[in-house]
Amino acid sequence: MFRLSRGSEYAIRGMLHLALQPQGKISFIDEISAAQKVPRAYLAKIFQTLTKKGFLRSVRGPGGGFALRKDPAEITLLDVIEAMEGEISLNECLIHAGYCEMDSICPVHDIWREAQARFLEFLSECDFSKLAESARLKAKRVKDAAK
Repeated sequence: MFRLSRGSEYAIRGMLHLALQPQGKISFIDEISAAQKVPRAYLAKIFQTLTKKGFLRSVRGPGGGFALRKDPAEITLLDVIEAMEGEISLNECLIHAGYCEMDSICPVHDIWREAQARFLEFLSECDFSKLAESARLKAKRVKDAAK
């Protein structure tokens, strides 16, 4: 079964939180952790990774925290997942050509390859600007329904 790690899930939630902030706003790790229901220490470790990979800007000291290094429209779900997980492969036979001795004769190999291509394309079309807009709309619907 293909499944994202908890680290990837938390990375996505943290990145979405930052995408919802005004451009360049520094957010405290405690604020993000509480809002996204992610353990603080785990999120701090994840954000170190995302900073090293170039997605976040880290500001140290009093008033320090994190902000997106790029515009949210330039960061996709695929980018963040691959930063956390490495290259995605739906099946071992897709790791690289020749990895599976059956890849040239197995008809299921072609199905896996097409499924993976579509999946990766879909994730690459889901950017954090779109996700932030969707989050705002959902929050508004919930707020309006509560009235």
